[in-house]
Amino acid sequence: MKRPRYFHGWNVVAGTLVIATFSFGLEFYGITVYLGALQQRHAWSAATVSVPVTVYYLAGALLTAWIATLYERLGPRVVVATGSVALALGVSALGHATRPWHLYPPFLVMALGWGAMSGAALNILVAPWFERRRGLAVSLAFNGATLGGVLVAPALIPLIARVGFARAALMAGVVTLAALLPIAALVMRAGPHELGVGPDGGAPRPRAATSHASAGRAEALRTWRFWSVSAPFALALAAQVGLLTHVVGMLTPVLGVAAAGRAVSVTTAAAILGRLATGLVVDRVNPRAVTSVTLAIQLSGVLLLAASIDRQDAAATVLYAACTLFGLGVGNLTTLPGIILGAEWPRERFAGLVGMAVAINQCTFAFGPSLVGGLRDATGSYALPLLACGALEAIAAVTILARR
Repeated sequence: MKRPRYFHGWNVVAGTLVIATFSFGLEFYGITVYLGALQQRHAWSAATVSVPVTVYYLAGALLTAWIATLYERLGPRVVVATGSVALALGVSALGHATRPWHLYPPFLVMALGWGAMSGAALNILVAPWFERRRGLAVSLAFNGATLGGVLVAPALIPLIARVGFARAALMAGVVTLAALLPIAALVMRAGPHELGVGPDGGAPRPRAATSHASAGRAEALRTWRFWSVSAPFALALAAQVGLLTHVVGMLTPVLGVAAAGRAVSVTTAAAILGRLATGLVVDRVNPRAVTSVTLAIQLSGVLLLAASIDRQDAAATVLYAACTLFGLGVGNLTTLPGIILGAEWPRERFAGLVGMAVAINQCTFAFGPSLVGGLRDATGSYALPLLACGALEAIAAVTILARR
């Protein structure tokens, strides 16, 4: 009996995990570290540093809406390599910002990297290689996003304290290029057809003669089936991104800089556990129900934070517990949209639809940092912004179940 060859799809999962580690570590979780450093250095208000982040996410959403077409036409090697260079240049340039308007050019450059290597792109890289085990494969790859929060973002805090923001940003850019460019060149492929196999390493399948990346997007936008996925995640991610962007600035006055960094690690470590648990069961259960339960758990953490953040006697263990509950849902909110779309829509329409869904979600959650920052400046407290985030998550938890 001939021994089956090792399936290259698992190499793609591993490579995508590393890509996600750097893209989410520096372009998602790292945002709160950059803003905290800039606020401390220049005494800028929360609203002042939040607006460039909103512009950044909106610009990234414009690219994300068409990222499936770019991957189809240029291939994963070119798109990942270009995104890596944009990420490295943008982060390095942030270290030289001395006025608020200096934040916009670096964030716009970073938006190219974010669009090329964020949630939609990770789905597009992994999904063609798997069918039966797609949920597990996507969940494993997306754990890189959480590792970015566990390893990359917390590591930036002591590095900035030791060598300064400018040098730390430059070092982060150099390490990014050293890690991602070899993966783009040696690991990434358009799909299993390049190696003469089919999804999950099975028999090869004939490819469609025409492009399907943008097929049916206009039709999908007119259906509740699509919006019942995109809208709940858009609301939930607005709350999640708004909170994550300000979590260091929120917890530092209560816990101190070092403990606030540990709180970020606790949040993202919980996200790994939550995503792994979901990956083990999501191929066998209703992913919409999993999403609703995930949001309910995350909501409990947000409410616990809101009740504790202004208390002078708030115990660190309580705040860590709140971050843990919130973190259990962090990873799943980026993984589950693609899993639901993959389960409910034809395979050939997946890439275009997941790109559109993530772009819509990003256009919405782009305003999360400004929402939280504006309410914080208006009230002088993070309690009301946290309650607003909780309300968005409660609406999302109910809406995701309302599929006709």
